Amino acid sequence: MSKVLIALTSAALLGLSGCAGLYNNQPGGAPKSAESGKGAISAEAQAALKNAQADVKMAKSKNALWTTAADALKDAEAAAKNGDSATVIKESAEVRKLVRLAIAQLNYPPIKVGD
Repeated sequence: MSKVLIALTSAALLGLSGCAGLYNNQPGGAPKSAESGKGAISAEAQAALKNAQADVKMAKSKNALWTTAADALKDAEAAAKNGDSATVIKESAEVRKLVRLAIAQLNYPPIKVGD
């Protein structure tokens, strides 16, 4: 019985793995990258975005990421796709500020409620 079960399981997995690449070669053109948007962002904006992404990653690793920081990072990434360097820099600065505050909050003493 177990040999039959193993054979059936193997056959099912082989059949499903054959379907994994079914939609890879569909027409529709090449995938668009962030650089192929409306325009490329400046080197300063790219550096600011990279630093903001690193800060968010670090805050996540410490379980200290605020949702406002994550939302600001999404806004910065969207602005980068649209080629808006000024907004990328502004939102990235906001992300870095919020992450610094979130990390600083980890050092606050816990609040004791009740006795």
